[in-house]
Amino acid sequence: MSDHGCAHFTAFVKEYGLESFSVVHAYFSACINKEARRRKALSCLCYKCGGSGPQLYSCLHCIYFGCKGAHINDHCKQTKHYIVLELCYGMIYCYQCKDFTYDSECQAIAEKHIRKEAKSLNKSLSWRPWSPSKVEIDLLLKNPKRRHVTAFTSIGLRGLLNLGSTCFMNCIVQALIHTPLLRDYFLSERHECTAKTAAKCLVCEVSRLFQEFYSGARGPLSLHRLLHLIWNHARHLAGYEQQDAHEFFIATLDVLHRHCKISMNEMAAAASAASTDKSKPQFQQPDNPTHCNCIIDQIFTGGLQSDVVCQACNGVSTTIDPFWDISLDLGEAQNQGYGGPPKSLIDCLERFTRAEHLGSSAKIKCSSCKSYQESTKQLSMRTLPIVASFHLKRFEHSSLIDKKISTFISFPSELDMTPFMSKKKSEQQSSPGASSSSSSSKSKSSDRKQAAAGGSNTSASTSSAANNEDDHGRQHHDTSDFRYSLYAVINHVGTLDAGHYTAYVRHQKDIWVKCDDHIITTATLKQVLDSEGYLLFYHKKILEYE
Repeated sequence: MSDHGCAHFTAFVKEYGLESFSVVHAYFSACINKEARRRKALSCLCYKCGGSGPQLYSCLHCIYFGCKGAHINDHCKQTKHYIVLELCYGMIYCYQCKDFTYDSECQAIAEKHIRKEAKSLNKSLSWRPWSPSKVEIDLLLKNPKRRHVTAFTSIGLRGLLNLGSTCFMNCIVQALIHTPLLRDYFLSERHECTAKTAAKCLVCEVSRLFQEFYSGARGPLSLHRLLHLIWNHARHLAGYEQQDAHEFFIATLDVLHRHCKISMNEMAAAASAASTDKSKPQFQQPDNPTHCNCIIDQIFTGGLQSDVVCQACNGVSTTIDPFWDISLDLGEAQNQGYGGPPKSLIDCLERFTRAEHLGSSAKIKCSSCKSYQESTKQLSMRTLPIVASFHLKRFEHSSLIDKKISTFISFPSELDMTPFMSKKKSEQQSSPGASSSSSSSKSKSSDRKQAAAGGSNTSASTSSAANNEDDHGRQHHDTSDFRYSLYAVINHVGTLDAGHYTAYVRHQKDIWVKCDDHIITTATLKQVLDSEGYLLFYHKKILEYE
């Protein structure tokens, strides 16, 4: 079938044009404005039975609505009007072909109406399947050769040369390269940068690395350009000595985030300068200047909620801070009665989100009491990012001694973060007997462990961009899914003075590989879960379209 439908529809368009389709689709299928919704509610009823569905068809030759089946069939037979529009999905049906037909011009009109409907209802567009643009079609026709990707393909795997104690950088790059949404973003060439800043832009270099990784070549890569850019933009990491992989990860996200903002602002300024017609819509800054919608914040930024409760009046002071990862203590718990060091990631999260009594030496001024009072503080997850990164604090630095904690911390391949969300915590506190005794607290702790697969005094590493909590997100909090799947683990072997970083990454579904600088070897999930673990990367299993 061609892009212009069947022969019967082509004849219909030649005789009547597309005006009837455009009007019926705008008012009775997409409903582009309030008036259209009013008209559909009043008059979009079957002319034979008066019903409103469940599936109505509209004749495109005349004004007639009919239910699917006998009612619309009878009309088509009696009037010989064979082209109708299915109103639920806006699809054209030919009764002579007895099949739905596709027309590219009608599809373009329908897409325009759907955007108008979304704007009228002040909502975002629902998911739409990808369709190539004219430029993309031309590129596909000029490059007919396709790369066949199998279950055991090595495309996307490249070793990285150690440039002299740069294993910390190699591991972080492997984790970023195997982050699914980041890969999709860069391989679809979504990043745009002006020629003026491209040479100094870290995002452009990362985009180039993605192209190198997925080029099909197998030789190891050198990251000297990336290292040089990091040295220029994060001076504290400059030098040839071994660096901390976690510190490098946060610094890399920070530089990527800043460069994304710069390129977005420059492209917007260039577009505004190019537009000479003042009647055309100009680029508008977001209402919240601290809110960033760059790819880094979309993937890695979450919101950490801190609730401080006054012990005198029970007044609650709540703050929400953005974070890129969560740092978790592995040492002995400071609070009495909470046992020894954690043994699993769930234990660490339990400790991190457990209410902590601040004591008399850390009194805060209560806004209700207007005086300094003792209080308790509890952390919880207000919003979770698409990629949840956990930093197990294995390196202890003090005035007396620097040491590494090599305690084995078990972590699951599938993680449910629901028990650690702010809404869940507030429900637990409001339930009867939530703070009656330590035994009830322990029972809740075991329940949370069963649900997930816990808070310490550590703080979360925050991003430089503030988190914007919108009303839409809060309305859909109940329907959100907080299940995560492990996709990368970074390990540190050796001591503080003589150590080495390696990484496990999930290459494809159920296929893991170990990245040790330029050496890539296959691995099993058991090997991954039995590893020591320093940085853990989990990807959200179900993404909600906003």
